Amino acid sequence: MASPETVIAQDLPDRDTAPKSTGDSRRWWALGIIALAQLMVVLDASIITIALPYAQVDLDISDANRQWALTAYTLLFGGLLLLGGRMADYLGRRRMFLIGLAGFAASSAMAGFAWDQMSFFAGRALQGVFAAMLAPAALSLITVTFTEHRERARAFAVYAAVSGGGAAIGLIAGGALTEYMSWRWTLLVNTPIAIIAAIGGLWLVIKDIPTKRTGGYDIPGAVTVTLGLISIVYAFTKAAESGWGAASTIMLFVAGAALLAAFVAIELRTTHPLLPLRIPGELNRGGAYLVAFIIPTAMFAMFLFLSYYFQNTLGETPLRAGILFLPFPIALIVSAASASSLLPRFGPRPLMIAGTISGVLGYLYLAQLDSDSTWLAHVLPSELLIALGMGLVFVSMQAVALHQIDEKDSGVASALVNTAQQVGGSVGVALLSTIVAQVFSNSSGSAMTAGADGKPVPADPAAFMAASIHSYDVAFYWGAGFMALALAVTVFMIRMNRHALGDETQNAAHVAA
Repeated sequence: MASPETVIAQDLPDRDTAPKSTGDSRRWWALGIIALAQLMVVLDASIITIALPYAQVDLDISDANRQWALTAYTLLFGGLLLLGGRMADYLGRRRMFLIGLAGFAASSAMAGFAWDQMSFFAGRALQGVFAAMLAPAALSLITVTFTEHRERARAFAVYAAVSGGGAAIGLIAGGALTEYMSWRWTLLVNTPIAIIAAIGGLWLVIKDIPTKRTGGYDIPGAVTVTLGLISIVYAFTKAAESGWGAASTIMLFVAGAALLAAFVAIELRTTHPLLPLRIPGELNRGGAYLVAFIIPTAMFAMFLFLSYYFQNTLGETPLRAGILFLPFPIALIVSAASASSLLPRFGPRPLMIAGTISGVLGYLYLAQLDSDSTWLAHVLPSELLIALGMGLVFVSMQAVALHQIDEKDSGVASALVNTAQQVGGSVGVALLSTIVAQVFSNSSGSAMTAGADGKPVPADPAAFMAASIHSYDVAFYWGAGFMALALAVTVFMIRMNRHALGDETQNAAHVAA
């Protein structure tokens, strides 16, 4: 197998005669295209959040079904990422990158032009399918393009900033597009962005050599893991409607657990597994994947509940609500840039410990919200603490998750990072939404009465507001607990030091030889 530098040479006939800086410049421009595509994928999980009330009215979506605007995307995305990663390995990373962009452009247009709830949900689901092809191809393209350890750290910093800040950026963009144009543009805007990224990908992204395929794609594994994840996430949603002890809720949890157990059994026996268990089986990588799962369970839900807090409690417009999230991605980008310089010097473990501690403190402070709280005094410090911690964690976690990965497995290993994040986010939103709904319903402030126009209004508005904020605080305490769990995983499972990281990245160019 040719090395990444050889692949670049094959794609540029005049590479040998061009100055080295020209090839370096091409790589960094390619990173910009990859980051643009990843930003589009990540923010699409959150950009609809502020716009959803408007889409619900236009498409006559019921309250029980509106959550599928989010979960139809995240579940298909997370469930099919492993298959998308293996397809990137076998069919070529750039090829799957371009196919994913084309499909994402088309499915975004379908969702944006939806005429009823079913066409809307179908478009969102197709977005998730093509995002599952696009995301692992994007991350694995970074691993084969940047082989020197300092350059790879900087590339991971860009990718981490995009991945971590994309959700908040999506809320800002969603607010602006909803307020000044239409909720439909929160989806339609993806189409021109995807086209631009595809043109840039054809011109700048390296043409890699696919891994030689000797077997199939492990369709039974793909089916069982996808259905298992859907069943478990839907069980959390069902618990909010029917209760944790309802037969339907229990059956969904049992079915999900059985399907995931069947997936593990299939992967152990098949000769060409969708997920070779040696990838998460190594202690450090396993810890990194667990952290990648745990962190979004708190973060995705934080965006959702703060969005309601900004609009329903503080009375902000959609755009202003989005702007109030702006410090988060800015702080995360600064933190990720710093982490790229600190990672080669200190290694991933200290940075992940510091980042998770900062996250715990941020969520604990955020959980002190009450009716007299202000954004400047209470929300902003929490956003900064959480974002600064996440920048340190994301850069370090991705470096650990992909260390000592053979080039033939880079696509599926990259997919597992995204799978953990998307599934973690889906589980977190479902679980914490259920907890928030139950805490709120058990409060005396949830009582409603008929207003002058016959529509339900709070019987005691002050008590209603206090009950709402209390339910969010409970969710933020849970967020602090998840961050503490990520800290424990880091302490006990991440053993890599800076020397191991340097040895691995310095030898990366020889992996594909």
